[in-house]
Amino acid sequence: MDKKFVIKWVTFCVCGALVFSVIAAVMIANRSGDRKNQIVSDTSSVDEAVSPVDFITPSDDDTISEIPVIPPNDDEFVCVTDYISDIQVELKYATADNFTGEIIYDFDKAYLRYGTVKKLLRAQERLKESGFGLKIWDAFRPVSAQFKLWEICPDPKYVSNPNKKYSSHSRGNTVDVTLVDSHGNEAVMPTGFDDFTALADRDYSDVKSKAARDNALLLENIMQECGFKPYSGEWWHFSDAEEYDVSKDFAP
Repeated sequence: MDKKFVIKWVTFCVCGALVFSVIAAVMIANRSGDRKNQIVSDTSSVDEAVSPVDFITPSDDDTISEIPVIPPNDDEFVCVTDYISDIQVELKYATADNFTGEIIYDFDKAYLRYGTVKKLLRAQERLKESGFGLKIWDAFRPVSAQFKLWEICPDPKYVSNPNKKYSSHSRGNTVDVTLVDSHGNEAVMPTGFDDFTALADRDYSDVKSKAARDNALLLENIMQECGFKPYSGEWWHFSDAEEYDVSKDFAP
């Protein structure tokens, strides 16, 4: 065989092999690129399928955006200060500073029906226009506490007989309140809390202090305008015009 022919043949084979290798490498690279593009495309589809509502995004000041809260039903019990932050609370029966001289309650927060709290908030806002605010002396009263009060003072003029009927305080729609000034000091009123004299009723003609008469009338008028009924025997006692059942189960 011709030596020159053999050399040409070998050269042709080597060149062919090199060309084939290059073509194969290009094809593999193209397939790899297509696979990567497919992965990216699939990932994008997943991102688009997820609703933005599924995530809580912090606001610009790095705080979590507020989530809308569904308000309670009007007949649900709520803590008053959760909805009226600037109202004062001093439950007299959570201390010994009451006519019994004993601690009656084992809690010191005021609870009422949500519907009653909404009306109390309106009264608070109205009173602020005159430079006053509210202080709560009593709110929801457990039935067990009513029995204890009756044992100490079995006089239906001042304490409801729980053997016949429960106190309106046990309905969660009744409050005992007084006025405070813009500095939180109690305003002058006809009497103190749980005063059993004639001065405590709503006939203010026997009240010598004009300021006390005016303050009692201001409180009474605004509470009535906001949906409360005043009790004639106690200037501090108001019940929501909307009645609720007595609660024997709610425990503050």
